[in-house]
Amino acid sequence: MDKIINTTDRPLVSIITVSYNAAATIEETILSVINQDYKNIEYIIIDGCSTDGTLDIIRKYEDKIAYWVSEKDYGLYHAMNKGIEYANGEIIGIINADDYYYAGAISNVIKAFKDKKLNQHIFFGDMQYGDILVPGWRPKAIKRSAFGTHPSMFVPREVYAAIGIYKLQYKILSDYDFMYRAFNIHKILPLYLNERIAFFRPGGLSSNNIFRAYTEEMLIKLENGEKFYKSFGLYLLKLLKFAGTQIIKRQQK
Repeated sequence: MDKIINTTDRPLVSIITVSYNAAATIEETILSVINQDYKNIEYIIIDGCSTDGTLDIIRKYEDKIAYWVSEKDYGLYHAMNKGIEYANGEIIGIINADDYYYAGAISNVIKAFKDKKLNQHIFFGDMQYGDILVPGWRPKAIKRSAFGTHPSMFVPREVYAAIGIYKLQYKILSDYDFMYRAFNIHKILPLYLNERIAFFRPGGLSSNNIFRAYTEEMLIKLENGEKFYKSFGLYLLKLLKFAGTQIIKRQQK
């Protein structure tokens, strides 16, 4: 199906928030979604049985949420997959409960999709990572390392249907695996907007599990046809660089 978003279209956008014991931050996330100036939004929250007051905050905004559930899952990406399966929107964004969207973010996404075929594109905007502004799309890194920012990524439902959702064997970099498959295997085209779309709070899964993140990155490349010597060589270089930075930090203390 080659659906095109026309100038007058107001397509339904599904936003998924995954949460677990996020009482300190989830209200900011929720407000960033429900206060968007683009109003045709279906908001979905998938919670993993929080016990810290997160559910009280979700209930506070229940009338603004299309669907929410709190139940055990098999991790972050399983919760995302559940949200995607429930979503009715033509375009889907995922913003976790530690993060938030900037004002006007969804309107900018829709403008970028105007006159584009939904089954051929994925949107990226820039991401604020603490004090650092990270470009949402880095094409020079497409075969080397992270090249897109997941919190500012919006994927048409047609693309998920064509290439699949998040693989659960990757506990930290399943989003990277999805992007790698989308752009290197299925030749999806990027829609990049040089505007801040999302804020990502430092301290995510990959930041706290560097060794596993590097290992998963190598395995993803191998699974998708990369030569062993290339992926393993880059893996070793990254480990050595990380070890070197840790040694320098210790010496500076």
